[in-house]
Formats: sequence, C-alpha cells, structure tokens
Amino acid sequence: MNYNNYTKLANAALVSVLTLIFVGAIVRVTGAGMGCPDWPTCWGLLIPPTSVEDVDFDKLDIEKFQRKAERMGRDPSTISRESLRAEFNPRHVWTEFANRLFSLPVGFFSLATFIASFHFRKSRIHLFWLSFSGLLLVLANAWMGARVVYSGIAPGVLSTHLALAMALICVLTYCAWAGAERPLKVHLSGNARLIRMTLLALLILVVIEGIMGTQIREMTDELAKAHRDAPRETWIGELERSMIYYIHRSFSWLLLLTTIFAFTLAKKNQKDGATLSQTGVLVIMFAQMLLGLVMAQIHIYSWVQVLHVGLAAILLALVFRWYLITPDGKRPLEKVSGHLV
Repeated sequence: MNYNNYTKLANAALVSVLTLIFVGAIVRVTGAGMGCPDWPTCWGLLIPPTSVEDVDFDKLDIEKFQRKAERMGRDPSTISRESLRAEFNPRHVWTEFANRLFSLPVGFFSLATFIASFHFRKSRIHLFWLSFSGLLLVLANAWMGARVVYSGIAPGVLSTHLALAMALICVLTYCAWAGAERPLKVHLSGNARLIRMTLLALLILVVIEGIMGTQIREMTDELAKAHRDAPRETWIGELERSMIYYIHRSFSWLLLLTTIFAFTLAKKNQKDGATLSQTGVLVIMFAQMLLGLVMAQIHIYSWVQVLHVGLAAILLALVFRWYLITPDGKRPLEKVSGHLV
C-alpha cells in the first residue's frame, strides 16, 4: 500500500458519501422516505416488490405499522392491510431502495480506507485512528438510518443522522488530504494567519448554517404531516413565520461575505492564483444564494431542495479542505508543485 492508493480510497469514500447525500435528498423531497417501511427488508422482502401483488400483506406486522403511523402523527386505527395496500407506491419503494444501495459503496470504501491505514500505524498513527473513526461513523450512521425508518422520520433522529454525516465528511476530507506523501499546502506571500482564521470562521458558519437547515427540514416535515391533504403553497407560509427560518436565510449573507473576503485575501497573497477548491467554494456559495432566493421568493421546487442539500455537503468538504491546505504562518513553507487541486 502506498500513499497514492490510500488517498484514492479515502477520496472514493468521500465521493460516495456526497453522492449518498444527494440521493437521500431525493428520497426526502419525493416523500419516499417510508417507501420501504421496514428494515433491512422492504415490505418483508429482500428484493423490493415492483407491484402490490408481490407483497404478502398477511405476513406483515400490522401493529408495527400502526405504532409507526402514530409516531408520524397519524391515527393508528386507520392503518390496516387494506390501507397499506392502497398506499403502496412502487416508485417510492425503489427510490428508497436506491438510497440503501448507494450506501453500500460508502461502507465498502470506508472499510477499505481503514484497512489501507494499517500501513501508517508507525509513520502516521493519527491517520489510522481517523480512518477507524470514519468507519465507526459509517456504522453509527447506518444504525441511525434504521432508526429514521423505525421512528417514522421523527424529529431529532434525522438531525442526528445528518450531523453524523457532516462529521464523516470532515474525517474523510482530512484523510484524503493528509494521506498524500506530501500533504498539499499553498504558497502564500503573507497574511497566512488572517486567512486561516477567516477560513476557520467560515467553516464554523457553514456548520451552524447546516444545523439550522436540518432544523428547517424537520419543521417542513412536521408541516407536511399537519397539512397532509393541503397543497404545499397553502401551508408553507407557516414556515416563514419561524424565527429560525429567518435566521437561516439571513445567515447566508454572512457566509457569502466571509467567503468573498477569504477568497479575495487568498488570491491576493497566492502568487499562482486560486486553487480549484477555493474557486469551488465561491461558485457553490453563489449557487446556494441563488437557490435560496428561488425557494424564498418563487417556490420550493423539489429539484432546488435536492441541489441545495447536496451542494451544502460539497461546500463543507471544500471549505474544510481549503482550511487544511492553508499554512498557519508559524513556519516558512516550500512551494508545493501541482497545488491547483
């Protein structure tokens, strides 16, 4: 095992996590989160059914479905084999099952990264433990994914699920960066400490914004339950009366200004121009602002929500990488070739 192979595995694990977040967002906005109401099977089957005729409703634990319906705010007495048959949606079934399938590469590459990290037990022991931590986070999030299903997507459970995903993104981003033979550092002519402090502030702001975004998603879910039969545009106004919604929306301007300041400062002090990571942060930040304006002023389109959530995950990885490749200014650094990565 060499440095190059380890970084490839860590990057593959990171990309698979980011992809899974996009797929998970699709599941959420399509309402397919309960497409497979049981776990690890789906409607009692290992291979998801393609039609309602494939499901043996007599073998389903109706009491379990009733308890789950109660946790979701529904009257459990309305749940029966007949109601389940009527609510069966093959599109939701396979959307949710696709989400489970996309979780497999996350586990595979995280395990492979951990195995590859044994090579560093003597030279870089911290990579070994961080790789192990990444694997633990994957296992913990898999368990939390099951809790999401069993709880009927209860508030708090989803937030924990996404918080673990954010931690995993940061761990894998660090492993992919630090696993190189010579971890990348950009060459700055000055202001290294100021840039690094600005990036640390930006990273904290991104995490806070992500946490608030998760809370808003939970609020949206609760509104959808309370107004199950009403058109979305008739009840979404309730969300706009929430304080956390306005804080989240206003907070985005602080993120944008901080990003512009950090980018301008870094570009001014980097002789070879901005890296792809830095440019990516700036582009995604503007894209997020545009998507936010669309949802706030026009309509909360499903595809906009998917992009908003997925790009937020990529933004977290890029901001953290930008922070890692920026020197702390405490010691002189040699210029690293190929830094436009």
